[in-house]
Amino acid sequence: MIGITLPALTYALTIDRVLNGLTRPFFGWVSDLIGRENTMFIAFLLEGIGIWALYVYGQNPLGFVLLSGLVFFAWGEIYSLFPATCTDCFGVDYATTNAGLLYTAKGTASLLVPLANVLVVETGGWKVAFIIAALFNVIAALMAIFVLKPVRQRLVTRRDGGTAWAAPGVAEPKRR
Repeated sequence: MIGITLPALTYALTIDRVLNGLTRPFFGWVSDLIGRENTMFIAFLLEGIGIWALYVYGQNPLGFVLLSGLVFFAWGEIYSLFPATCTDCFGVDYATTNAGLLYTAKGTASLLVPLANVLVVETGGWKVAFIIAALFNVIAALMAIFVLKPVRQRLVTRRDGGTAWAAPGVAEPKRR
């Protein structure tokens, strides 16, 4: 690919790291244009599609490299959007504490990862694990629009005394 010869896994891991780093400022910029929840919708949906496509086309080395890169690209948005959304909702006074709690929740959720191994053993393959991961991402995309967006709008409006600053897609906190 692009004239570089490496084993597919080595190439994929390299591209994954680069794309996972680029995604943070990219999705931060996109969220400034279209709103945080709309950006989360796009990122989670993109990741869900990427995981499904990785299951379907990942046996091909080129497909594996490109699709794992897509998944990691979509995955990195949480590091820019989640802390920003939390700060929008609850203010800047405890922003770092709240961001730490969000990161702790992510680490705690990682304790569920071994359940994928149980699924693989019970079903005899990775198909169910990939489909569940893809479906959870699609559910998260829908929740960003239909659950998070209205809740965040209410929180921001209540915090700002009913005079929230309007940004693309949702009410944002006043600029200080």
